[in-house]
Amino acid sequence: IRNVMADLEEAGLLEQPHSSAGRVPSRAGYHLYIRSLMETQEVSESERQRIDGDLRAAPAPAERLIGTSAQLLSELSGQIGVLVTPAFGETVLEAVDFVPLSGRRVLCVVVSESGFVENKLLESEEEIGRDELVRISNYLTENFRGKTLRAIRERLLAMMREERAQVDRLLARAISLASQGLEPRGERDLVFEGTAQLLGHRELLLDVDRVRRLLDAFAERQHLVALLNQCLDGNGVRVVIGEDSEVTSDLGLSLVARPFGVEGGARGSLGILGPSRMPYERIIPLVDYLGESLSRALLESASRRGERG
Repeated sequence: IRNVMADLEEAGLLEQPHSSAGRVPSRAGYHLYIRSLMETQEVSESERQRIDGDLRAAPAPAERLIGTSAQLLSELSGQIGVLVTPAFGETVLEAVDFVPLSGRRVLCVVVSESGFVENKLLESEEEIGRDELVRISNYLTENFRGKTLRAIRERLLAMMREERAQVDRLLARAISLASQGLEPRGERDLVFEGTAQLLGHRELLLDVDRVRRLLDAFAERQHLVALLNQCLDGNGVRVVIGEDSEVTSDLGLSLVARPFGVEGGARGSLGILGPSRMPYERIIPLVDYLGESLSRALLESASRRGERG
């Protein structure tokens, strides 16, 4: 056995984290196991029913589906469930509404085809009445529904330079408000559930500095968002272990993730973050099934809104 262990260590499949520790699988060892040796376990019927039932019961808007999915990922895996929402600028417009507040302040409400809702407080150049805001909302919805918010904003900025916008007051106000309301945010939203789950792992409880780095990563968010963004390409599940990324290497964790979203529309990604020794044979199919189920739920939600419209 010692000879076999030595051969595996020489091949880079086992490693010894520190002198007093035993040998554990390396990043390469885990990937070899997942790629060539692992026998995946199907998601159980009870888990499928739980996932599909909870997603069907989640009320609109789409953000509720996202929150429910993060909770399901965490509870069914015993790890941390993480999601990043689709990029605001890549979502497809369903409707836009401008609501007068007080003085020159206006609330812009943007609803995407997949059900995501974005609220933004704007300051108009002059006070605009409710009736005119309704006309502006109707004009933008009727003329730009079905286009991405980024494409709409680019078109509006081009229209600002056209002669018609100089003489048409309603159009000029519509362009001004919409260009502010549809301005993309800097990054996607990160949603996560179950950070307390990892504190149940003995190796983390004994490593206070590692726990601090983990909590800092969730507080700062941008590094985890960047990691999940790497999983947007393709349609399958991606496994990120240890030195595969700076984030997982620093935290000593692994990520199992896949994209979700309506076909042809903006996409986000979801996954499970946990120790490198997590049961991949169960986690990988769970992430895959939940990604498919969330995509289907978003599509059904969009279809229901289309029927009502």
